[in-house]
Amino acid sequence: MPATLRWLLRLVPMNPIVVRLVQGGSRRSRHMLIRSVYLALLIAVLMTMLLPQRGTLTYQALAVSGAHAFEIVAYLQIALICILSPVFMAGAIAQESNPRTWEVLLTTPLSAAQMVLGQLFGRLFFILALLIASLPLFAITQYFGGVPGSSILLSYAVAASAALVVGAIAVALAVNRLAGRRAVFAFYVAVVTYLALTIAVDASIGAGRVSWVTALNPFLALKALLNPSGYPRPDVLELASMPGLKRFWLGNPVAAWCIVSGGMSLVLIFISTFTVRTIGASIGSIPWYRRAFGLGAKGASARPPRPVGMNPIAWREATARQATLPKMVMRWAFIGSGALWGLAVILYYHGGAINHATFRETILMTVWTELVVIVLVAINTSATAISKEREDGTLDLLLTTPLTPREYLGGKIRGLVMYLLPLLAVPLGTVAAAAIYVLAGGLGRVDGVTSNDLIRTASVDVPVILPEAAVVVPLVTLPFTAFCVVVGLQWSLKSKGTIGSVVATVGMVGIIAGIVGLCGWQAGASMSVVGPALSASTPLTALFSCVKTAAAFTDQNIDGPNDLIVARVSLSIGAVIAAVVYSLIVLGIRTNMVKNFDRETRRLAGAR
Repeated sequence: MPATLRWLLRLVPMNPIVVRLVQGGSRRSRHMLIRSVYLALLIAVLMTMLLPQRGTLTYQALAVSGAHAFEIVAYLQIALICILSPVFMAGAIAQESNPRTWEVLLTTPLSAAQMVLGQLFGRLFFILALLIASLPLFAITQYFGGVPGSSILLSYAVAASAALVVGAIAVALAVNRLAGRRAVFAFYVAVVTYLALTIAVDASIGAGRVSWVTALNPFLALKALLNPSGYPRPDVLELASMPGLKRFWLGNPVAAWCIVSGGMSLVLIFISTFTVRTIGASIGSIPWYRRAFGLGAKGASARPPRPVGMNPIAWREATARQATLPKMVMRWAFIGSGALWGLAVILYYHGGAINHATFRETILMTVWTELVVIVLVAINTSATAISKEREDGTLDLLLTTPLTPREYLGGKIRGLVMYLLPLLAVPLGTVAAAAIYVLAGGLGRVDGVTSNDLIRTASVDVPVILPEAAVVVPLVTLPFTAFCVVVGLQWSLKSKGTIGSVVATVGMVGIIAGIVGLCGWQAGASMSVVGPALSASTPLTALFSCVKTAAAFTDQNIDGPNDLIVARVSLSIGAVIAAVVYSLIVLGIRTNMVKNFDRETRRLAGAR
């Protein structure tokens, strides 16, 4: 065998790391369960879309249903890849960073390229296997017509490119020691934030057409591929007048996405290959930027004393969690950028640069994204608060102190909520500033701050944002955040490891919030008086009712301003009821945790 071919084979197919990861993962029942659920979900969605809704299904209708089913399943596949990729790639950081497996690999004859590519493609194999396993489902739609074969292949290219760039980022984080065992949380936050921001920017600047953001988001690239009439590209004359790079970027968004994601992956792999040998470098003197934040040397065993409140657990959760430079920078970057963005949106609206609809859409997408990110932070911090202490032995030390279970768990809840309050101030402050601006009449804005919207059959003057949003949204958000925290603590108390508790909490909160939010959403649109109250059941639906009031109450019997006032009062009352309900649930779960604390602690005693 030629030496060049043997070298190429050892990079990926015959790479010992790839072989170890694929063989080890193939024996795990969890991976088989994920693949089975993934395929079952795609099959269920495809069959549901193909079944006739009413009457006899003709060949023409079957072709239309097949094309529509393919479009839905293609979007669903991208979403599932974005959800499952962090799960499969989390081990690149969680298992390779903490146990110092990288240091062991550095003592082997493996080259730096083999280490990086082995970690990447060994874990990427399971994601690509999911894509290949679903290929027969997409091929079936060819029999019904309406689905070009090229669209199927290009949709797979979009999904594979998304999986590749996620894998490259995970390996780069592991090699450069930029993350720890919370890889799943970090990935979810990054994915949600990036996708939401790019979609929001595209909606604001694209005007329903392909924009320069399209090639930066897999969902937008897929939309340009599958819906060319509803999301058109520039026509032939426009493309002909553009320079070469712009013409390619706007005229071929799918190819541009694949090239951008592939190029970014190559850059990350190249950087990781050169930095993998720097692992284990000695720690030098205290850098100036750590001294500016009052921090000592990285890894130092001592630090300046800090004042502690009445409950040391609450102080530790609220203060000590942000006692590292990266966390401080990320925290203040989120607060600063969020506050400036919210202020800029209001100023642009005041100057007339954006209209009522764009202002509402921008505020809604901005605050939704920030709230989702903060909820994920709440879930991650709470779901790892106890299990992490159990893993590193801190819980065993705390059990020897005079702290009671009530003080310990109460301090956890209070400290975590206090830790999240500065982050919550960003979206809640944005909503409050916009609501106060509307309450002040727009400070003399030329077009005013009300729009004439159609609610069912009546045209009603509706504020662009209800002024009571400054009270309604925080009233629901704060206890809902405490609810997420206490659910995470409950799973953290019951789980052996941090990853298991995070995944379980994400699933539990997602299911509960999804069901309650969907019911509130539908009730707000169709039920009079009671519907607006139910629409305040979650922060997202409450914000939607306050910002897009006409869309939230679209099917209600609102014939004039008086009916709208009744709906607004009902919305405020519903926010108070939701806050009370979430608070009672938090108290109930905390009481149950205190009651079962000793039993759960003994059951998992010594677990690492």
